[in-house]
Amino acid sequence: MRDTDLIGGFAKGLKIIEAFGEAQPRLSIAEAAKQTGLDRATARRCLLTLAHLGYAEYDGKYFSLTPRILRLGYAYLSATPLPHIVQPFLDRLSEEVGQSASVSVLDGADIVYVARASQRRVMSINLMPGSRLPAYCASMGRVLLAALPEAEARALIEASPRQAYTPRTKTETADLMMELERVRTEGHAVIDQELELGLCSIALPLFGVKGRVVAALNIGAPAAHVPAAEMAERYLAKMQGVAAELRPLLQ
Repeated sequence: MRDTDLIGGFAKGLKIIEAFGEAQPRLSIAEAAKQTGLDRATARRCLLTLAHLGYAEYDGKYFSLTPRILRLGYAYLSATPLPHIVQPFLDRLSEEVGQSASVSVLDGADIVYVARASQRRVMSINLMPGSRLPAYCASMGRVLLAALPEAEARALIEASPRQAYTPRTKTETADLMMELERVRTEGHAVIDQELELGLCSIALPLFGVKGRVVAALNIGAPAAHVPAAEMAERYLAKMQGVAAELRPLLQ
């Protein structure tokens, strides 16, 4: 693909949209420029365009996204059958084990939730379809990274800003690559309070009919109720059963 085939302004506008998040629900022009690395004039034009089209509101200093922006994410969720296929299975699994269950896909160095069944809120952030988490320290992320060729997984890890969310978070590339090898050997990943203190999770890959990994399934539980060492014993068999049921339904 040649640079002349690309629309630079469109790419810059998408960078501005991605700068908004739970931690930055409102952005000034200066903040948007800093977050994206764009110059202030470009950031200003992108933000004013979003406001003009109804995707953002502007109070004279700060911009914030409007519900209209959900059309962009909904287009993906409605176009792919994955959320509709897995949701009934998640609902049943969550009800059986009494914990939250989710399915996500890999998007660069992040995972994106496509379906979720929640028994209780187990994280300080409110996870829902469309929520993103860094792959390197999430159980579903490690499962999805482990499914990639080793060189590709390493490149994504090294390109990710590996923040230590808790004292338990593994951030060194060598340690993370060892974890991915463990996932390949054992067929599942367990996270012990690396993303948030008090939260443990277990994940495994969801294979499609063609034998490739198309998504990841996880269960999250409070560490005070279910220590990491007990996650596999309690939940793995049920998760494997769901994965087996889903396999002939996934492309």
